[in-house]
Amino acid sequence: MRILLTGLVSVHWGRVEYGNIGNYYIVETTVRELHRVFPGSEIVTTFQMTKHFCSIEKVTVLPLELFYSWSENDLNIALKELGIAEVYKETGTLIETTPFISEILKCDLVCDFSGEMWGDHAEPVGENRFIVNLIKNRVAQLLEVPTVLLAGSQGPFNKTSKYKSFAKVVLENFKTVANREASSKELLAENGFNVSNVRDFTDPAFLFEPASQEEIVEIIKNENIISSEKKTIGFVLCGFNMLDGPYDKEPREDSEFIQFVELIEFIINELKARVFLMSHQNGFEKEPQFRFINGRDYPFAQRLFELVKRRGKVDVSNVICPKGPFSPKETKAIIKNFDMFISGRIHAFVAAVSQCVPTVIINRGHGGRSHRNIGFAKSVGLEDYISDPASLEDMKQKVNMCWSNREHLIQVLEERIPKVKDKAHQLFDSLKEVL
Repeated sequence: MRILLTGLVSVHWGRVEYGNIGNYYIVETTVRELHRVFPGSEIVTTFQMTKHFCSIEKVTVLPLELFYSWSENDLNIALKELGIAEVYKETGTLIETTPFISEILKCDLVCDFSGEMWGDHAEPVGENRFIVNLIKNRVAQLLEVPTVLLAGSQGPFNKTSKYKSFAKVVLENFKTVANREASSKELLAENGFNVSNVRDFTDPAFLFEPASQEEIVEIIKNENIISSEKKTIGFVLCGFNMLDGPYDKEPREDSEFIQFVELIEFIINELKARVFLMSHQNGFEKEPQFRFINGRDYPFAQRLFELVKRRGKVDVSNVICPKGPFSPKETKAIIKNFDMFISGRIHAFVAAVSQCVPTVIINRGHGGRSHRNIGFAKSVGLEDYISDPASLEDMKQKVNMCWSNREHLIQVLEERIPKVKDKAHQLFDSLKEVL
C-alpha cells in the first residue's frame, strides 16, 4: 500500500523539524500512526523532512514543487492538471500526465494535512496557496484515488470567499474529513458546507512523546527551570497574541507588551510564583554550516524579561529567560515540570495539558476569533481558561482562577487526557473505513 502525505504544511527543508515545534509534534505522530494503522505501507510526502527523519520514520520525500513551490507557475500547473483530470473523469482516458499526476496514480490513499491553513490562513504563506491546494485535491478525486482531509481545522473563509463554492465541492468529495476538534465543523456548517463526511476527533499532537526526564536533567539544572522555594509558571507569547498585526511585525513598541508585563508582575507579586519565559518556535541557519537557533518566539521572551527588569516592580530573579534552543521532545519535557502554564501557542497548550499541567490560553490578539483554540480547549474541558490579550483584567482573572483551581484541574486532566489520546488514535483508525 502506498500513502501520499501532503497538504499546506508542506514547507522547505528543515522548517518542520527545526522550526514550528507544534507542526513537528503532529507530523511525527501522524507518520507513526499511519504505520500503525497500515503496517508495511510505503509513505511518501511533500513535507521536506531530513534524511535522519526519513530513515527513522520510514518515509520518502518527494519534490516540493509537485505540490507548491512558491513559483509563479504553481497555479498554471495545477490548472493544467485539473483539466487533464476532468477529461479523465469524463472519458476514462488520461490524455497527458505530469509528475504530480504520476505520483497520485501510484497511491492507494492521499492524506491532506493542512492544519489550520485550509482557508484564510493559507494566503499569507504564499500567493494562490489555498486554491492550488484545492485543485491538487480535486485532481486526486477526479482520478478516483481516495482522498482524506486529515487532522485539520478549516476556516475562516472571509479572505478566500471567492473560492468557497469550489472548496465546497472538494470538501464534499473527500472520503472523510477527520478533524482534530469540533468547532471547525460548526464553522463549516455556518458557511454552507455539506458536513456529512466531517467527523470530530482530537489532535495527533496529544500523542507526541517527550524526552524523558533523565534526558533533560542538565537542561533543568542549567536553565533554572525548577526551584525548591517557589512554584514556577511557564509562559509562551508569540506574534499572534499581539493586538496589532501582522504576527511578524517589526519593530514593536514597548507599549504593545505592557499588558503581558503587568500580568507577569501580578503572578510574581500576588501569586508568589516564578515565571519561566520560553519559546515554542525554533529556527536554524543552513549556511555556511548548519546551526540550530532560537525561533521567532524567543525575542518576545527576551523583550518581556527586559521590560519587567526595567520597570523594577518585581524581584527579577523570579523571571527566567532561558538560553535555549530546545528540540520538540525537550520542549515538551520541560513543560511537564511547570506547576501551571500560560500559552499563546495552541500546541504548547497541548504539550502542557497532555501532561496534566493546568493551562491558560492567550487567544489571538488580531485576525479574528480563533475557533481552533476554542475547539482545542473544549476537547479537554478548559474552555473557561481562554483569555483575551486585549484585557489585562481578563488575563489576570483567568490566570488567578487556574492557579487557585490547579489541584482540581490536574485531577480533571488525569481523568480526561487518556480519553483525548484514545480519540486521537481513533482519528487514524477511521482511515481503515475509507479503503
